[in-house]
Amino acid sequence: MKIGLFCGALAMTLWPFATAVAAEDTLSAGNTAWVIVATALVMMMTPAGLALFYGGMSRYKNLLNTFAMTLVAYCIASVVWVVWGYSLAFGPDVGGLIGGLDHLFLRGIDVNSLSGTIPTYVFVLFQMTFAAITVALVLGAIVDRMKFSSWLVFALLWVTLVYAPIAHWVWGGGWMGKMGALDFAGGNVVHINAGVAGLVLALVLGKRIGYGKEAMFPSSITLTALGAALLWFGWFGFNAGSQLAADGVAGSAFLVTNTSAAMGALAWMFAEWWFTRRPTVLGIASGVVAGLVAITPAAGFVDLAASLVIGLVAGLLGFLCVAKLKPRMGYDDSLDAFGVHGMCGLWGALATGIFANPAVNAAGRGLLYGNPRQLWIQLVSIAATAAYTALATLIVVYLTKLLTGGLRVAPETEVTGLDNSLHGERAFEIQM
Repeated sequence: MKIGLFCGALAMTLWPFATAVAAEDTLSAGNTAWVIVATALVMMMTPAGLALFYGGMSRYKNLLNTFAMTLVAYCIASVVWVVWGYSLAFGPDVGGLIGGLDHLFLRGIDVNSLSGTIPTYVFVLFQMTFAAITVALVLGAIVDRMKFSSWLVFALLWVTLVYAPIAHWVWGGGWMGKMGALDFAGGNVVHINAGVAGLVLALVLGKRIGYGKEAMFPSSITLTALGAALLWFGWFGFNAGSQLAADGVAGSAFLVTNTSAAMGALAWMFAEWWFTRRPTVLGIASGVVAGLVAITPAAGFVDLAASLVIGLVAGLLGFLCVAKLKPRMGYDDSLDAFGVHGMCGLWGALATGIFANPAVNAAGRGLLYGNPRQLWIQLVSIAATAAYTALATLIVVYLTKLLTGGLRVAPETEVTGLDNSLHGERAFEIQM
């Protein structure tokens, strides 16, 4: 009798733990549905949102080339990811640096495989959309002057040798995640990574013909504004989807994402209005993206008040980098990939270490909540990401140059325009 009572009491004590463990291995229809929707939102960001955003800022004679390079970056990343990229990023950890090759061609994964409470196939596809948009972001630094064939090779090598290792470090069980670095949806993995890579590629390619001497007007601010709106919409999947669950943290990430974007747009607009006396649509759209970039690493860790500060600083920082730093330094980052993504991503990663609130997410506690060490960890992660990206991208650049016989289009092609010279097409019919 006593044994029966003891067993009953033990079962009652252990039942909550048993159900919690079981829940981790059980498919959640709600979580799965949300992450599928989030994946579709993030997918739309590259071939629709980013293509329009970048295409509208490029010159009319290179608009279609910008679209083509964005679209093909998504296609290449999609194939690389399912063949070997996912395995390198999320395969069994090898020394904290890279994933193993256990999941080449998604080997070992089937329709019954789960990652937490969602199918692993859904998780694979969600992560693929991040790889695709990251390499596409690099494009913004070098439109108007890179060979299409070289871009194909660069994109394939870069996703493999640069993106996948850093994704593993942070999200795949690598050393950065084990150190405690906080990166909810891609401050290091996506934005610092893409921004630094874009700067390196732009410096190697050199300035566009006529840069600083002739006006280089965007082809369509209307397309850019539409692209910014689509990016903003898709970013809800980017940030809130990164919780991989339909819960309160996802809801909070959704809220702070929108708030930071709006604050970034207002900050950029008023800064531009103050310095130039004109609040431009391009500035407002750029401010939206700056705010979205900065909140990305912090989205699942910070509260509403922090998102206002993060967006405000991002809008001001983005404007100053584009309007003041770039002209002073003299580099030709065509569409400001480094100024917006690299610098605002850096601010967002630092801000996460300052504002991470355990009341929002118990996994993060920042400087303002009694953990100054988190800020140091964020600094280390930023420095390591920037250093590795710069060196590895440089290697990829020279490998690409070796394999394709050069990176840059011929001068006459650049002057004529890449749309007609490379693709035999024109975005607009010019009436003479």
